[in-house]
Amino acid sequence: MQDIDIADLKRISEVIYQKYNYDFRNYAMSSFKRRVLRIMELKKLNVETLLKKFNDSPMFINEFLDELTVNVTEMFRDPSFWRVMREEIIPAILLNHRQFKIWHAGCSSGEEVMTMCIMLKEMGILHDVSIIATDLDVNILERAKSATYPIKNMELNEKNYIRFQGSAPTLKDYYKEENGYAVFNKDLLTNVSFRKHDLVLGDIFNKFDLILCRNVMIYFNQSLQNDVLKKFHESLFKYGYLAIGSKESLIWCDYANRFIVVNNEEKIYKKIKD
Repeated sequence: MQDIDIADLKRISEVIYQKYNYDFRNYAMSSFKRRVLRIMELKKLNVETLLKKFNDSPMFINEFLDELTVNVTEMFRDPSFWRVMREEIIPAILLNHRQFKIWHAGCSSGEEVMTMCIMLKEMGILHDVSIIATDLDVNILERAKSATYPIKNMELNEKNYIRFQGSAPTLKDYYKEENGYAVFNKDLLTNVSFRKHDLVLGDIFNKFDLILCRNVMIYFNQSLQNDVLKKFHESLFKYGYLAIGSKESLIWCDYANRFIVVNNEEKIYKKIKD
């Protein structure tokens, strides 16, 4: 099995940045290396042929991003997190206004967005909430828009939903099975806008009451985590909420003192300072 050194990883990330304006230079090196090696093995490439692909085949960048970005997720992942959302965070937002905005940053194939929509529907407020779901990978965004998932994945999703204690008898109330896929009711996504957005280089584009970016920053180095948290801070209304992944923390970030911990176990924070 081939290996790749730091110098070559830097060459690869620099070529991607200069030619396609995607910046992986501050990704955590160990996870970036692991994923690049996986792509090289999958595509039967070495470092030089990979670099040649970037230079000679502009469409290859989409294939690369599709394999590089983390697209393994599930519905109602960490059911206790979603119970806290339903019973504490959303009601706290509703105290101030009925209509509000949510940003799912790094939404991947959309399972978390669908989870949010099902929860909001069961709370009776789905049509009062505007949701923007973003990702770097245009192919994965198309999958998210389709609201279609392999039926083999639904057993785990159903178990999570039961642990979440949803109000429907079963998750099957929200989808129909077609040719080995679970096709969810598209009405659930009526107020969802899917957009391509780069967390690293993209601009601040709106203000939100709640931002979810779970298990994304774990792949960034400390410098990039700081930059992204600054972006989230500026994208939140004062007293807005930020949810990150269970293995992530704000503790070392420069903007940490502008948030308070709402729920340490579920990694939910509240902006208290502009």
